[in-house]
Amino acid sequence: MNDTFVTVVGNVADDPRRKTTQNGAVTNFRLASTARRFDAGLGQFVDSGTFWIDVECWNGLSGNVAGSISKGDPVIVQGTLTTHSWESDNGPRSKPQIRAYAVGPNLAKGMAVFKRDRSGRAPDAVAGNAPGSAAVEPGHGAEPDAPTPGWDYEGDDATLSSVDGPDLPQESAHA
Repeated sequence: MNDTFVTVVGNVADDPRRKTTQNGAVTNFRLASTARRFDAGLGQFVDSGTFWIDVECWNGLSGNVAGSISKGDPVIVQGTLTTHSWESDNGPRSKPQIRAYAVGPNLAKGMAVFKRDRSGRAPDAVAGNAPGSAAVEPGHGAEPDAPTPGWDYEGDDATLSSVDGPDLPQESAHA
């Protein structure tokens, strides 16, 4: 595969738009990433050019992004760089976009509270999570410490390998 993987740090430039297509749910938003540099003559940081790019998030990521981010939020987007092409009245046109595999808050700019989706599906696909209803996450009912099948390890502890075994060499983390 010759995919071009990129990670872009920036701010969400518009409210995410979610729609359902024949290929699944997709959420799109525009991302602005402005480079900053230190200007020694001014003695301060100044903004350089702004890189604008469209981001598309599919299926499970689509629902999580639509329910988690909004215009102005600082985010980190990781995915593949693609080109969206179309025909216009003036001939063929194209623009770059990112097909996101991961979107998250930029914690250098603030704090976040993470809520893990243990269902394996988008939040709105979980039974009882219709718009306007209270979300009920599977595995989080009367027994909050109960393992969730398919997500939490269940089995004999003897099948787990020790990380302190004699066959593991001791190495410095800063070699």
